[in-house]
Amino acid sequence: MSQQRPFVVGVTGGIGSGKTTVCREFQKLGAPMVDTDQVAREVVAPGTPGLAAVVDAFGPEVLMADGQLDRRRVRQLVFATPDLRLRLEAILHPLIRQATDAQVAAAGYPYCLVCIPLLVERGGGNRVDRVLVIDCPPEVQTARVMVRDELTAPEVAAIMRSQASREDRLAAAHDVLENSGDIATLRPQIAALHARYLQLADEVTR
Repeated sequence: MSQQRPFVVGVTGGIGSGKTTVCREFQKLGAPMVDTDQVAREVVAPGTPGLAAVVDAFGPEVLMADGQLDRRRVRQLVFATPDLRLRLEAILHPLIRQATDAQVAAAGYPYCLVCIPLLVERGGGNRVDRVLVIDCPPEVQTARVMVRDELTAPEVAAIMRSQASREDRLAAAHDVLENSGDIATLRPQIAALHARYLQLADEVTR
């Protein structure tokens, strides 16, 4: 492993599990984080080749009046038609990977968190040094997403069915944080993992 590249912890979990919340707690301790959802938005910002390619493939109906990508419309299209999802992924995944790798390389810290919602589904475990799974019961996921994204229970269920099973995620984990309660209960565990990741990063660069 190149010494310029930080030790990479892939953070994953089902929709509504609390990945971003947990990552923010790590950031408070000094750890940098690359959010691939944010990267995915950046590569389809107005004026980017990514947005042009998506409009080329899906038509102008996926644009909002202000020129931004209508992510809700795209989500409806791809979850209804698997072939469209594969087409979208073929456009976006190389762009997201390239941008993510660049941000990791520039992290300037012994380790870097990379939040990858579909890490298990896309076989991304070989692109990170360690996998941290944020876990919670499906009913907690559903309730959170219905409130956060203003979706119905069937819409959330459809998204969850498209993701890896809870069992598959846990099987891929090196570390697990159970996040069905208050984030305050996780802080001591996050602090312990932070120390562990610094130790592991030190070991691989000796």
